[in-house]
Amino acid sequence: MTVPPDTPRQPKPSQPKPSQPKCGGAKHEAKNSKPRDAATLIVIDRNETPRILMGRRRPSQIFLPDKFVFPGGRADRADRFVPAADELGDRCQAKLLIDMKGGASTLRARGLALAALRETYEEAGLLIGQPGAPPNAEAGVTGDPGTWTRFFAEDVMPALTPLTFLARAITPPGRTRRYDTRFFLVDAGHIAKTVPPPDDELRDLGWFTIEELRSLDVPNITRAVVEDLNEYLAAEAAGQGDWAVPFYYFRGGVFERVLLR
Repeated sequence: MTVPPDTPRQPKPSQPKPSQPKCGGAKHEAKNSKPRDAATLIVIDRNETPRILMGRRRPSQIFLPDKFVFPGGRADRADRFVPAADELGDRCQAKLLIDMKGGASTLRARGLALAALRETYEEAGLLIGQPGAPPNAEAGVTGDPGTWTRFFAEDVMPALTPLTFLARAITPPGRTRRYDTRFFLVDAGHIAKTVPPPDDELRDLGWFTIEELRSLDVPNITRAVVEDLNEYLAAEAAGQGDWAVPFYYFRGGVFERVLLR
């Protein structure tokens, strides 16, 4: 998994700054290529002052070296068919389907959520789910199960119900790779197991307060989503339900931020 570069374009003063989600690859693609599905997971520890898991990308990486990011990356087709302990909530699924490019389906929505869990296991060593995956769970995965075989070997079944769809962002046209990234939120209480990360893409993994996140070197879209998270937590504390999901994209060279309800 790699990241596209930040966009140099600035948003209107009243809006958060746009940029690119953490996802993608380094090979060259057509200038205005179709965005690929990607997913990111924001893991929050609510004990006392809320803290968020982030890691820093290796300095040798082509895109955004040394930037702090949430775990995440491109969705694989195999993610759609992975067995899970439970499924996405109805409202979460419905919002994922809004303006889904290239043919909306509940299977794609499911795959996005599972991709976020897979990437978090790969990059941070956190398995979100319930203990006790059946021995043959990987048999339900079509295609190359890859990381999922190792995930299930840890005796954990991924869980989707705890996930909240927090935000969405599409890489602007003109980038070497483009991604339609969904940002999910999950409480750290749903971490079933912690193991050494299978890959070394992220270093300096740590738990940061929102105030600390604001001072880190992060991509612009990450900074915008951190502020979205702060608003979400305030709305949650005030008892306001049914979060309207911020959606960031460019249309005709103009930055847009709309709310998916």
